[in-house]
Amino acid sequence: MTEYERSRTMPALPEHVFDQAASIDQFDAWLPEGLHVRADDLPAVTVHEDRTGEDTSGLLRARREQMRIEWGTREQGEYTGWLQVAGIGSGTSEVTVHLSFFDEGHDPGEQAVHQALDTSLRRLEEQVRLRVDDAAG
Repeated sequence: MTEYERSRTMPALPEHVFDQAASIDQFDAWLPEGLHVRADDLPAVTVHEDRTGEDTSGLLRARREQMRIEWGTREQGEYTGWLQVAGIGSGTSEVTVHLSFFDEGHDPGEQAVHQALDTSLRRLEEQVRLRVDDAAG
């Protein structure tokens, strides 16, 4: 098993960050480009990967009371992941994303995963900023 984790501080309350991250309709705005999540009958989802053209059955659970989103493959058990939002004071939050690959064949490698996680966290921060700016304006 290989595990990866990245964190980023965001200038918003944890509830705002979580609401943006957990909105399945907004996933395309912050997930790695080329990944698309479609809700089937939650927690069941389908993940489409543009690069391979494949659809994968997955599970997705958002737990607002814990400020946590968990996901993973449904039948294959190839990987799991979670996103955790924590308030760190002064209206800011820290978002941590963790991925675990149980099948080495599905692990794209450290550099690719870190780049994808960093890009996703940056994109999520951009979406959070837009939402907070719109609410304030």
